Amino acid sequence: MNNRKQHVIKMAHQLFIDKGFQATSIQDILDYSGISKGTFYNYFSSKNELLIALFRMIYKKLEKERNELLIGQDPSDIHIFIEQINLHLMANRTNKLLTLFEEVLVSNDDELKQYIKKGQLRTLRWLYERFVDLFGETKRPYLLDCAIMFLGILHHNLKYYSMAHGPNSNIKEIVRYSVGRIVKVVQEVSEAEEQLIEPELLDTWFPDCTNPDHLLQQEIFHTVLILKKTINTHEDQAKYIELLDFIQNELLHSKPPRRFVIESALASLGESKLLNENKSTEKLGKLVSEFFSVI
Repeated sequence: MNNRKQHVIKMAHQLFIDKGFQATSIQDILDYSGISKGTFYNYFSSKNELLIALFRMIYKKLEKERNELLIGQDPSDIHIFIEQINLHLMANRTNKLLTLFEEVLVSNDDELKQYIKKGQLRTLRWLYERFVDLFGETKRPYLLDCAIMFLGILHHNLKYYSMAHGPNSNIKEIVRYSVGRIVKVVQEVSEAEEQLIEPELLDTWFPDCTNPDHLLQQEIFHTVLILKKTINTHEDQAKYIELLDFIQNELLHSKPPRRFVIESALASLGESKLLNENKSTEKLGKLVSEFFSVI
């Protein structure tokens, strides 16, 4: 995205906060950002498309920062998860996203409502997958139920804690308390072996996430994280983390990814005895081969 387009999105974002999305006209955006109508329509087909671009920009940044918190860390560390949720909620607060969501949901705009719904399902899927990291495969059948309950606990605690202590209340304390409660719930539900909603339904609710490319990308990312954890105490840690970051970025963000440089980076990983004998290194190599077989 070019700098001028980003500027327009940021100016529109400020207007949406100050005046509300519905009350902000395209002419307001033109005047505030200093662009012509032709330039606006060169970037966006409508005000709706601009709002969706804003949401995407915010959540792309959030996802990157959320993933970075896991680098070199144990995915099952509950404290890292608390930091990730805190980051998510702070992004919502800083960008006044809840106000924008509420305005969209009370509107009659089906396009924006569907986009918000899809985003909520994406968050639920991420949360479910992180719960598998935190609580283990044996509890997987009960973790979608627990992820849904956690969202309810968290959102209601935020609402009423803010009413009691003001809008700038301590988010991290709310997150810590809510996570502590869901840990107990997960234990109780799994011991009772009670399931309300089957996790497989996520694929029906959010079919975009079942396509092979998406699942393969998720598996690549997760395998890279495991390898970064493996080399956390390696004497050449920085070198190998840089190689792993390069492989991941080349696979997931380059158009097209360059196979020969990825294979060269994989060969460099093999120079480490620790990594060469690690099953996740072998798995990454297989994932790379699979990746190039489907693109």
